[in-house]
Amino acid sequence: MPDEFVLDTAAVRSFVADVRAAIERSHSPEDACDEIRPRFAELLADDEWLPAEYQAPVPESGMGGGIGQWLLFRAGDGSLSLFSLVVPSCSATPVHDHLAWGLVGLYRGTQDEEIYEPGAGSIRLAETRTLGPGDFYALIPPRDDVHRVRTTSPEASVSIHLLTNDTGCVWRHAYDPETGSTTPFRSGYVNVRCAEGDPAAGLI
Repeated sequence: MPDEFVLDTAAVRSFVADVRAAIERSHSPEDACDEIRPRFAELLADDEWLPAEYQAPVPESGMGGGIGQWLLFRAGDGSLSLFSLVVPSCSATPVHDHLAWGLVGLYRGTQDEEIYEPGAGSIRLAETRTLGPGDFYALIPPRDDVHRVRTTSPEASVSIHLLTNDTGCVWRHAYDPETGSTTPFRSGYVNVRCAEGDPAAGLI
């Protein structure tokens, strides 16, 4: 399948090209994240590249709570995706994993993040942190891959995700933060269907 530039702009194409070049010359996910960091910081600092429609909450969404996951780009082979995640004020995501490495950063609003460590039949809250515009972090599973974010600003928060899978269309895991039990979970995207034609999303 060909690459899909849902937001087909010079800014997105240039960013994706730079990311791919960084991955190509890197020897590990850690190296690649370090290579990409300056370019990702530039993207988060640019107020102009992301249209308002990709910063909007969605009342009926696969993640619930009005959370909108908007695809911006995905590789034809499913090896890379760029998307915005919009979480309304006072809403929170489920505790969930990503099953991919990459970078996640805040573009608008503020968030509290809870990072969890799953164990054998259990789960532990390992860390909490507060995020503001321009803050970002690396996800390199299994480290820091399981988390929940809650918007603390009066307006919706908008985060930018650059991850090495087609995140909205892969089956992941939602975790019960009390028991550690998992539920199969696919978030879907607001604006595109998954490859098999299911717009789908949510917990099963």
